[in-house]
Amino acid sequence: MVKAEGVPEVTDADFEQEVLKAELPVLVEYTASWCGPCRQLAPVLSEIAREEGERLKVVQLDVDANPGTTTAYGVLSMPTLMVFKGGEPVWQVVGARPKRKLLAELADVV
Repeated sequence: MVKAEGVPEVTDADFEQEVLKAELPVLVEYTASWCGPCRQLAPVLSEIAREEGERLKVVQLDVDANPGTTTAYGVLSMPTLMVFKGGEPVWQVVGARPKRKLLAELADVV
């Protein structure tokens, strides 16, 4: 998995507690160690986690190590970004994005 600094990893085992039951909206990046665009996205996610932490929780999920959650939400391409609110996915996009574009897209759902 391409680790974004300051962004915790979630697993199949704790996904419900960390994401579905979270009080804040949660941005989940479905990622993998072999994913090139995930490497581009890692510093963007780190910055967003640091700057938006008051209103948005950012986490990563390694698709290779966590096939249950990956399959449950129909994730086929990496990176896939999803926002969960109140236990439900409310927004999804595939592919790396520049920080400004990602923040603009998130503004509508967070």
